[in-house]
Amino acid sequence: MTPASTDRIPKQFRFEQPKSVPVVVNFQGGQVTSDAGLSLIAEIDRKLQITSQFAQCFQDYRKSYRIDHSMEDLIRQRIYGLVMGYEDLNDHEELRHDPMFALALGKRIGVEHESGTLAAYLYIK
Repeated sequence: MTPASTDRIPKQFRFEQPKSVPVVVNFQGGQVTSDAGLSLIAEIDRKLQITSQFAQCFQDYRKSYRIDHSMEDLIRQRIYGLVMGYEDLNDHEELRHDPMFALALGKRIGVEHESGTLAAYLYIK
């Protein structure tokens, strides 16, 4: 058996984001997440357009000039949360600050948004 060579393992990975600065992932510690698998889920969703097609099943009755987050964004947020084990809508209040969720949702990382959470949309009616 040959010893494992660390020369073949990249020291860091770079993810390009259309609406954000590139995300560089390394194994040096620092900010650590248990939700890294979400990047794979989001990539599969982008390729297969699952949440995009699902969002077309809903009629959005909100006033268009007051919309910060599209119906597709809200659905994507909820489904990604469920897939990652976050069952409660209360979790999304905290997750909206999570860089991995921002990356998966195609949002700019490090930019604060208003509190236009899914929970607020569902309970306003």
